[in-house]
Formats: sequence, structure tokens, C-alpha cells
Amino acid sequence: METAISAEGLRKRYGDHQALTRVDLAVPAGTILAVLGPNGAGKTTTVRILTTLLEPDEGRATVAGYDLATQAREVRGSIGLAGQYASVDERLTGRENLRLIGVLLHLGRRGAKTRADELLEQFGLVAAADRPAKTYSGGMRRRLDLAASLVGRPRVLFLDEPTTGLDLTGRRTLWDMIRNQVAEGVTVLLTTQYLEEADQLADRIAVIDRGTVIAEGTPDQLKRKVGGERLEVSAASVADLAAVERTLSGLASGETVTNQETRTVSIPLTEGMSTIAAAANGLELLGIEPEDFAVRRSTLDDVFLALTGQQGTPEPEPESESESESEPGATGAVAASEGKRAA
Repeated sequence: METAISAEGLRKRYGDHQALTRVDLAVPAGTILAVLGPNGAGKTTTVRILTTLLEPDEGRATVAGYDLATQAREVRGSIGLAGQYASVDERLTGRENLRLIGVLLHLGRRGAKTRADELLEQFGLVAAADRPAKTYSGGMRRRLDLAASLVGRPRVLFLDEPTTGLDLTGRRTLWDMIRNQVAEGVTVLLTTQYLEEADQLADRIAVIDRGTVIAEGTPDQLKRKVGGERLEVSAASVADLAAVERTLSGLASGETVTNQETRTVSIPLTEGMSTIAAAANGLELLGIEPEDFAVRRSTLDDVFLALTGQQGTPEPEPESESESESEPGATGAVAASEGKRAA
């Protein structure tokens, strides 16, 4: 399968801060790679390097088959970028924003108009197309921002925490739009702190911590790394907890975990159904009726905690100072940069 994004040994330092120590990535064409990591881990720096907004100190990368170091212009002509915050001009209408990007990308006035109309229809923004963007809701701005990143029909799309600040409905709407792009053959690199987002969208996940990729694989592969499935039994009373723990410990081939506060005991489910049946029979013989009896799979939150020592944050926060110096109007910045070079 063709590789749409390849990075080897990317390094970047800001003064005394080593933002990237070593980043290696490979993203097959037509797939979604989600990049996870704590605040300041290097996610945004990686995106800025791969979109030609920042030069690495070391390493090499190719995007859409073009070398970043020697073919930056071709890279810019092949990508779309939506940054952490909506990059649209609030003083312009939605239609004017999209037409402006089209002109900067040398589509011509007629071509820019046609493409803007297509995207306004596709993203459900026709009714608001001639209103200033400052009157848009947060979800509408993010849709307009994503539409702006697609004006040039990119082969590769970079989304740096694109659903920041949206409610669940808004996030799911954007997820569907991203899936539609992939169905049309677009490759997506997505950074996010919403672990559910990565689980829902990503074909593969790369976890970055302290500027280095520390784990990579499919969501299921990463979940299996931290323990796979566990049987969890919650005792109805404190008096039953000890008996539940003895029963399950006798069946466990790994660590038994007891939580006194929630009266829950869990064991690795290495033997599958036989362990479940033995646990149920053992408790029944003791006359114990558990409050809850369930099989629990490891989640991406478990993966994130095991790999980085931090809980996944339910609400994304800005990255560290060096990370948060995002280009104003990221989509426009790439387009304007291309326009200046071609002028």
C-alpha cells in the first residue's frame, strides 16, 4: 500500500526545550492515523513540520510522495490543514472565506466560487453562507474551518485537535465529515486528546510522549498491550467482598485487583468463557449474588495511562507554550505561503 506520510527521526528544539526527540511515522494512503499524547508532548510541532510551517532540526519526511526539504511547494499543493482553533476571518462571510482560500490556491475567481458553493452545500452551511463568520456558532466555525482546508482538494489532510470545544453532537457531526473524506481517498493525520475520538476514527494510533513515539498500532493492538479483557465482579456488600476475592483469585492466572471503595474485584480473562463460567458457579455455590458481573475490555484511557502515566483528559487544554504558538489562520497560512511563492 502506498505511504502518504512518512517521517524518520524528526527532531526539534525550542531554546532549552527539546520539543521532538525522535518521531517516526508511516501513514498508508486512504487511512486515518490518530496521534495521542499529553500536553506538550510534541503533537502540534509534528504537524507544523509535516505541513511545512516549521523546519525540523534533524530528520526527513515525505508527504504525498514529496520530500519536505526539497519539494515543500509540492507538499503545500497536496495538503489541507485545520489547526487547533478556527482559522477563518470573522469579518468575512463563510462564502467569502472559502472564495479567498480558493483565490490564494490559484483556482481562479470562477473556480474559487464554484468550489466554495460545493463546500457550503457539503457542510450544511448554505443558509449561513452570507453571514459574517463571527455570527457562527462554535460548531459552524469548525465546519467552515474544515471546509476551508478542503478547498484545494488535498490528498492529505492534517487535523490538529479539530473538535476542541465542541459538544458531543458537534464532534460526531465532524467525525462523519472526516469519514466521508477518507471514503473519497483522502489520508488523514489527526491529533486529539479525546480518546473516544481516536477510538472512533483511527485505523492506527501513535502515542507521543516527551517528543518520541512510544507506541503505535491499531486501537485493538494497543488495548491488548495493557491487559486485554478482565472479569470484574462487584460485591453487594463489604461482607461479601472477601469471599468474592478468594473465588476469583483461585481462578486468576494474573494479578487480582481489589478496590475496597467500590467493592470490586477483577482478574485477567485469559481463559475466556471457562473462567467466566467457573466464577459464576463458584459464587453461586457460596450463595453470593453479586451487584455486578461483567467483562471489561481495556480502553484507550487505560492505554494512555499505562504508556504515559497520565489519564486522558476529557476536555483538551492548550499545549505548552512552545506547542501553542500555532500559526494564525493555519489553512490560510499554507495557502498564502504557496501564493507568495508562486507570485
